[in-house]
Parts: sequence; structure tokens; C-alpha cells
Amino acid sequence: MGRLDGKTAVITGGASGIGAATVRLFVAEGARVVIADLQEGVAAELAAELGANASTIACNVAKEADVKGAIQHAVDRWGRLDILYNNAGFGGATGAFEEIGVDEYDMTMDVLLKSVFLGIKHASPLMKAQGSGSIISTASICAFEAGVGSHIYSVAKAGVVMMTKTAALELAEHNVRVNAVCPGYIATPLAAGRPISTAGAERSAVAVERLKERNADNQPLARSGEGADIAKMALFLASDDAEWVTGQAIAVDGGYLAGTPWRKWAPWRHEHRPIDLYRV
Repeated sequence: MGRLDGKTAVITGGASGIGAATVRLFVAEGARVVIADLQEGVAAELAAELGANASTIACNVAKEADVKGAIQHAVDRWGRLDILYNNAGFGGATGAFEEIGVDEYDMTMDVLLKSVFLGIKHASPLMKAQGSGSIISTASICAFEAGVGSHIYSVAKAGVVMMTKTAALELAEHNVRVNAVCPGYIATPLAAGRPISTAGAERSAVAVERLKERNADNQPLARSGEGADIAKMALFLASDDAEWVTGQAIAVDGGYLAGTPWRKWAPWRHEHRPIDLYRV
């Protein structure tokens, strides 16, 4: 028996990276999943691999009609919506404030923050009517600490965390839970600068392996995060195991936010120097 038996989910950005890892895990746990992604070819390959419990729809999360359509697709195909995972994203605008164009700012905020608003807007009426549901969004450790990511990305992810909290207050009245997952350094094709494609899977895999090596020493747990690490947290939040968890932004970061890895501290901090109790 799976932890998501009988549940229907929509996962945006579900064709690759964190999204694909979550799609695979949700289907393995009994869910029926809509893969909503702009990468139609890659999404179709994943759905074919997973069988009848996976379906695809082209979705640009910055467009309201596309987000609404992805949610409606789940209802049309399986009759309900139990889980929405607002996962789609990208790096967005980079550089100093003076270098960032307004069009770049708008696109970044549309994809990273407005998309979460759109997902909640169109999922909440269905979940309210059912009297149940789980909405999950991908935020980031950038929401908590400046200097980890670029300016606008960090601001957008902080917005996702606050939107999660405010939505949780409204929807708790209807037994609908809203939470965010905040990844640390995760090795995905997008993070490696090699968005996966049906023709470039091998090159993407090589780039991801190199990124894992670079990420490994960034946090106390000395390995890079992987899509499966985030998928496991999303599974918990989507399942009935988390029935009393809402309004939370949960870091899945290998301990990054806890502080500097012990192995990187100055050597003298490791030394045990007995205290002379008579000289205190």
C-alpha cells in the first residue's frame, strides 16, 4: 500500500530535476500525477516510462491559463485534485541591481512567485470543496539567508515562504495544508546549466555529476543534495503523515543553515583545552 494511494497530484516543472524525482516517487507511492512542464518531449518520455498513472500537459507557469489548464486536466482525467506541487522555476535575473532590466525582473518574479499565487488561486476552490488537500511549493534556503543566490531569485523565494504562511491561514479553515520545501545545494540539470532534453541527456548527466562534486563541501553533510532528497520531503508533506503540518517552510539543505561545517573551522577550535578550575 502506497502513502499516496488514490490521490491525484499536479507537479509543475515535473519533467526533470526535482520535479521528475517527485513525479517518480509519487507514482511509486500510488498517486496519479499530471506532469505540467514546457519540456513536452521530456515530459512525454517520463510519462511513457511510468505508465497509466502519469499524464502530461504543456504549461508555462507564468501564464494563468496554463496553470488553470493543468489543474483542470487533473480533474478531467481523474476527477479530483489532492496535491499541487508548485515546483517549476529557473535561475532568473542575475547581476547588480543597476544591471537588471525591468523585463528580466518581471519574468523572474512571474516564474518564481506569481506562479505560486496562480497555483494556489486555482487549486484552492477545488480543495475547499473537498475539505482536504495539500499545496506544496519549492522555495529555497535563499529565502532565509542573503548572499546564497542572486538578488531577485532570493526575494522571490522569500515571497514564496510568506505566501505559504498566509495561504495556510486561510485554507486551514477547510482542512487544506500549505507548506514550502526550501532546498539547499541540489544537483539538477537546470542548476548545472544543462536543461535536459531528449537529445542531450548524456551531456546533462555529466554536468550534474560535476556539479555534485562542486556542491559536496558546501554543507555539514558532505555530499550534494539530489532531487530525490527534496522529493522525499514533498512526499511527506503530500501524505496523511503530515496531516497536522501547515504553514511551514522546511529546509532540506544538508545542514547548510546550521552554520559552517565543523571540518572548515579553524584547527584551534577543535582542540580540547582543559579549564584550570582554580584560575577561573
